[in-house]
Amino acid sequence: MTAHALAAHAPLSQAVLAQLFTEARTHNGWLDRPVPDALLIEAYNIAKWGPTSANCSPMRLLFVRSAPAKARLAPALIAGNLDKTMQAPATAIVAYDLQFYEHLPRLYPATDARSWFAGNDRLIRDTAFRNGTLQGAYLILALRSVGLDTGPMSGFDNAKVDAEFFPGGTVKSNFLINIGYGDPAKLYPRGPRFGFEEIAQII
Repeated sequence: MTAHALAAHAPLSQAVLAQLFTEARTHNGWLDRPVPDALLIEAYNIAKWGPTSANCSPMRLLFVRSAPAKARLAPALIAGNLDKTMQAPATAIVAYDLQFYEHLPRLYPATDARSWFAGNDRLIRDTAFRNGTLQGAYLILALRSVGLDTGPMSGFDNAKVDAEFFPGGTVKSNFLINIGYGDPAKLYPRGPRFGFEEIAQII
């Protein structure tokens, strides 16, 4: 093993943990402050290093930010998600590619991983959805890490989004993330979380 591999990582500071987890919030309102493309690209380039099975990397992203693009998204949103999504500087459609396995010879050259999936529709869908969801979670943390706020949500018609934005049929929408600089005045009271002893065991 290399010296780097043996080196212990220092715990993250409380300030960093607060930005990523303990003080971070799901935002419902947004300040009138633009989000530069460079930050969205930077966040993706952080998130892409999160692990996926066989490095399959099925997440696909579409950042909706222009008024015409927002108008295309609006009919798919439930009423409670409409205003905050139209106000957000950007909205990421987090999707997954059902043909992810075609890229495995490049992404996972150690073995013939493509053959694990070809023709196995259930395994393809389960793997794409699970790992695409993981990557979406990494993206939320990466967006927070570059100083942005997020408002991840469902509450939309996936079929309408897919027909409008992914008409080829092989990419499927998963969830949305509104992105920008959150308005703290529009936050809801923070909900409680389970304690360790309520939902976890060490055996």
